[in-house]
Amino acid sequence: MKVVVDMTQCQDHGQCVFAAPEVFRLDENGRLAYVDMPGDALREQVEEAADVCPLQAIRIED
Repeated sequence: MKVVVDMTQCQDHGQCVFAAPEVFRLDENGRLAYVDMPGDALREQVEEAADVCPLQAIRIED
């Protein structure tokens, strides 16, 4: 599973951080950072993060 975030759309709301903290985080500047190839065990959390993103900037590629 590959996680792709459109950083031109992302406005760092951080909803994904709450949904999947093992994959998404806000860095010291408040910008989104993420693991682009998390294990499949985290799929459910990543799908939730994609669903709750207010700008739908997150997608999953298999």
